[in-house]
Amino acid sequence: MTNCNCNCKTDCTLLAVVAGITIGIVGAILKYTAIVNVTPAFLWVLFGIAVVYLGLTPITTAIVRTGHGGGCLCPPLSGILWGTLGTILTSVLLLGIEFAATSAVGAIIFGLLMGFFALTVVSVACLAKCVARCGYGEL
Repeated sequence: MTNCNCNCKTDCTLLAVVAGITIGIVGAILKYTAIVNVTPAFLWVLFGIAVVYLGLTPITTAIVRTGHGGGCLCPPLSGILWGTLGTILTSVLLLGIEFAATSAVGAIIFGLLMGFFALTVVSVACLAKCVARCGYGEL
């Protein structure tokens, strides 16, 4: 893992990827066995959260760059971008195409959705940890 130039130790991007893969696999299994039923409202909520994260990423980047330590910009930003884009695309796909309750393809796409969303959430936590260690700029 890479280091920030402002006393951040190793980042937790690897943890975000592992959490995303694990949650995605568990979500796919739960969807395939019909334990989890996905409603359009749930998909719209995940879509909205991902759009908000995608909109706030440039603001967060600007705040972190103007912070202490020469502009500490940590790798969790790439996890946030991949996670939000993946969440948006898979939620739109699941909203547009109706899958059977125990469809293998629907379960895989739902697993991808859960994995991308977990990647987004854990990457945001990693970025918050890095900003707390590295300092922040003035709003």
